[in-house]
Amino acid sequence: MALTVLARSAARQGVRTFRTSAVARSAGHDYHHLPFAWPGDKKVAFGTKVGVFLAVGFAIPFVASVYQLKKSAGAA
Repeated sequence: MALTVLARSAARQGVRTFRTSAVARSAGHDYHHLPFAWPGDKKVAFGTKVGVFLAVGFAIPFVASVYQLKKSAGAA
């Protein structure tokens, strides 16, 4: 009984809709989603730098675990 009362009250309130505001753009300029300028002709160098950055970030936990394992093995 209580569930039907709750269901009816929820149905009376109506469905909430999702609303967004318009995209903020300055007059006469395109929207840029990157915090830096795209490299233009230097795409290979840019790709290399991004790849190295991501690889180093991915490797840090593995290097740290190897270091910790070697450190603990030397103390025993």
